[in-house]
Amino acid sequence: MHSFALRFNALVTFAVAILALICALASFSDYFNNPSPTADVKVLKINWFHKQPNGNEEVRITLNISADLQSLFTWNTKQVFGFVAAEYETPQNALNQVSLWDIIIQSKEDAKFWVQATNKYRFIDQASYTNLRSKEFNLTLHWHVMPKVGKMWADKIVMTGYRLPDRYR
Repeated sequence: MHSFALRFNALVTFAVAILALICALASFSDYFNNPSPTADVKVLKINWFHKQPNGNEEVRITLNISADLQSLFTWNTKQVFGFVAAEYETPQNALNQVSLWDIIIQSKEDAKFWVQATNKYRFIDQASYTNLRSKEFNLTLHWHVMPKVGKMWADKIVMTGYRLPDRYR
């Protein structure tokens, strides 16, 4: 005859194995979702562009951000973290990224949005040898999908064709 502790151990082991199987199936089911998010980020106005006393250049931008990220949500999605970054090249770095604005989306209903805002974070180039005047840059909407169970994944949409002014304002 088996003791109570042995029977309890067998029951808990079986329950954990079933729970692990359900979690694996939940994570696997996300591979069948083919999201098709859309986004558009535009520069409405360059409010301010100047050189700081320490040599760094700073830009303040008003952005128009509209996105439909609802297709990223499945029953296994906990939240989506999105952010807009300015990306540009310099002779020293092939890719410079400056985060301008971010959002945490916790429901599918909130994943379709339009917002007009100035950059939440400072757009500063910290290399005094870099000249941002007349510099071309891209605005990129990045997102990271955080599931309830499984692997986190990320993607982005790049909007090209922006240029900073040739003079400080």
